[in-house]
Amino acid sequence: MAKPLLEFTDRGIYCEKGKFYIDPWKPVDDAVITHAHADHAYWGHKRYLAHHLSREVLLYRLGEINLQTVEYGETIVKNGVTISMFPAGHVIGSAQIRVEYKGVVWVVSGDYKTQDDGISTPFEPVKCHHFISECTFGMPVYTWKPQADIFRDVNSWWQSNLEHGLATVIVGYSLGKAQRILQNLDLSLGKVYTHGVIENTNEALRRNGVILNPTERITSESSKEEVRKGIIIAPPSSVGTPWMRKFGPYSFGYCSGWMAIRGAKRRRAADRGFIMSDHADWDGLVSAIDATDCECVYLTHGYTATFTRYLNEIGFNAREVHTLYGGEEEDATVTEKDEKEEISELPKDERSPQLKEAAE
Repeated sequence: MAKPLLEFTDRGIYCEKGKFYIDPWKPVDDAVITHAHADHAYWGHKRYLAHHLSREVLLYRLGEINLQTVEYGETIVKNGVTISMFPAGHVIGSAQIRVEYKGVVWVVSGDYKTQDDGISTPFEPVKCHHFISECTFGMPVYTWKPQADIFRDVNSWWQSNLEHGLATVIVGYSLGKAQRILQNLDLSLGKVYTHGVIENTNEALRRNGVILNPTERITSESSKEEVRKGIIIAPPSSVGTPWMRKFGPYSFGYCSGWMAIRGAKRRRAADRGFIMSDHADWDGLVSAIDATDCECVYLTHGYTATFTRYLNEIGFNAREVHTLYGGEEEDATVTEKDEKEEISELPKDERSPQLKEAAE
């Protein structure tokens, strides 16, 4: 029996015919990278291939690497295997990797979302025989609100804080969520100030030609009173630190898909939790997989067991695979207790036999 075009190995997803890996987590000679988040883009490979808009962030994060970049739809041939990239909609520069050899097509999605965030190139379904998908939020309770509604709440909260003499600190991951927040704030309310980690990422994206709204880096020279009049975008690592406390009194909001979980806001000591994710929700996952017309789907990280059982129940040929992806950009851990709580809140007629089993 012939080997599949892509295999799941202890180093990453491997194409033996093309002699390259996709998002490998151990050092390899040839690495094709879906996006610049640290659980997909590791240091130590001899050669990197990524989308053009990931270039400066990868160089900022990994240093002087041997990096080749391409545009969406452009083709590269490695040892007879054709590689091309298509928009994943996850963060700026994120790509699905399409791999073709002798008419057989595999697509590695990396991380993706189907909701257009207005700054990342929107997700584009790619027809294939085999689709490798995440399922970070592969449970029916995860359904995202329209982005306009989310930012109506964010801007209203900021306005209220100004009226009550509170500084506003909003927390989101430095690549992806921070830029999404920035581009959707009501700048008539005030200036946007940034933690250094986020501003470093913004500067890398600007070097890559990405146009972002104005921001001001917070330094030791920054006036606390002036900063308090605006809004502060900070990374999860700053929560509870002296850096954040020096802007008090403040109201602190956390942006994450995990805010849909009961108790998540409390565990992060947040005053407000905004349900905002750069991953597909339940409907997005199902529709994206269906749009590929794939014969087989492989689930790499998230609710893999539950989502695999569900897909098989509704007629897909799905299986879960072991990888080291997931976690960094959401900065959260979902416990078994959390999972059962969320399933238990579904109406009983919305639970498949597999979901009922998971809740027991």
